[in-house]
Amino acid sequence: MRNGIVCAMILWSLSCAFAQAGGWVARPSGTEAPRTSAADSVASDTASGRKSYNPFKWIGRYLRNTNKHGDRPFDFSMLLGPSYTAATSAGLGITASGLYSWDRSDPRLPKSNVSVFGNASLTGMLAVGVRGNNFLPKDRYRLDYQLYFYSFPSDFWGIGYDNGSMDSHKTSYERVKLQFKPSFLFRLGRHTYLGPVADVEWVNSFGFGDDALLEGQDKSVANYGLGVNFTYDTRDFVLNAWSGHYFRLEQMSYPSGFGNDYAFSYTDLTYSTYHQVWKGGVLALELHSLFNYGDVPWTMMAQVGVGGGRMRGYYEGRYRDRNIMEGQLELRQHIKGRNGIALWVGAANVFPNFGHIYFDEILPNYGIGYRWEFKKRVNVRLDLGFTKDSPNFAFNINEAF
Repeated sequence: MRNGIVCAMILWSLSCAFAQAGGWVARPSGTEAPRTSAADSVASDTASGRKSYNPFKWIGRYLRNTNKHGDRPFDFSMLLGPSYTAATSAGLGITASGLYSWDRSDPRLPKSNVSVFGNASLTGMLAVGVRGNNFLPKDRYRLDYQLYFYSFPSDFWGIGYDNGSMDSHKTSYERVKLQFKPSFLFRLGRHTYLGPVADVEWVNSFGFGDDALLEGQDKSVANYGLGVNFTYDTRDFVLNAWSGHYFRLEQMSYPSGFGNDYAFSYTDLTYSTYHQVWKGGVLALELHSLFNYGDVPWTMMAQVGVGGGRMRGYYEGRYRDRNIMEGQLELRQHIKGRNGIALWVGAANVFPNFGHIYFDEILPNYGIGYRWEFKKRVNVRLDLGFTKDSPNFAFNINEAF
């Protein structure tokens, strides 16, 4: 849903406002000469009496400079353009990325980040959201969050691998979803963090072509949960790691006492590692598992392809069940300038319990992607993922994991 293939990129930015307030920040002497900003170009044209203004030149200058201003207090840029996915058809999407530091006097403090996205398509999909990671002074605390809303015409195959693998089971429906999920972590040791997590999720679904696929569950579900997050993190940069390890254990509970119609809990485990294998090449590995316990609603079951970072190319939620185990191995190679490619292979298995894990139900995934450095160490990625069913494109900002 949040992914798309960019057919033609049109760039627009609030950088004009920054430039008018003081222009681009000049680099220290001895480094690369400062570049002319789009706003400077317009001012120069006006001063020289030239009335013509070429927006394509403005866009070109902006593209050349989006990754050149890491010394700003708040380095923020936006990307706007047509988009397409198999699930949402053609549309118009916008994404923005911001980098900043809570203590600019501390060079060891990781850069905090915020990503904002919005999308609208011809099928009626509307999505807006924001997510970010905050590294507070001396990295003693971390505040992570995600907030998004979307209205989305979607398809549903039912629960379990067998239903998902049968095209004849597909039915259409409409869903409206709102989720807010913040976490606040306290540093325990040099690279370890522990803290509370809250989750509020509301899904309203209607217009099902075949209600029987829900197996008697409610079409609309609200979930309110609290939990704990334990994290071990040695990555050199969260959005595009070149080295380090990352482990996260999230234990959440949605009891009936919180007003939940479905009382359940889950354990979410993620491990990833990153290694530079040669010049410009990074090998990244991720393993992920989600295990649900109790009366799990269909909206909270483990799903293949959620978020566009795992099992790229699969229709989000086509394969869903109580549990999932999945992994992916990706080679990221810088080519030249701001360009790079990525190759990956992956696999996933959704299952109701550990007694029903079958080799012939493993879902394969592999693909190739293009990377363009939108900001310093922040890539825009265009991926073509091959799946058990059909290949699909995906466009997003930041690396998949």
